[in-house]
Amino acid sequence: MILEVAILDIKPGEIDAFETAFQQAQSIISSMAGYGSHQLQKCIEKENRYILLVTWQTLEDHTQGFRGSEEYQQWKALLHHFYDPFPVVEHYQRVTGSKVLES
Repeated sequence: MILEVAILDIKPGEIDAFETAFQQAQSIISSMAGYGSHQLQKCIEKENRYILLVTWQTLEDHTQGFRGSEEYQQWKALLHHFYDPFPVVEHYQRVTGSKVLES
């Protein structure tokens, strides 16, 4: 299992519109092959910051399958214009721990 981590900084004044768009966009990502689960969490200290956590079966399910799909174009159209700066996305593998990330 791979964990995708993206810190999303949303343009000022766009929080409500972003959250509404994400409600629609999450059905896109959750329909993709290799998708496991996702969480969108809002930062307490910085009101315009969110963290997106997505589990994938393999790295390629995200980097090639999702990003190479037509559905990704819909995802981009819904969400990418909210980000400033554009987020860096990183991928992690579990080393140790007792709980699996839950949605």
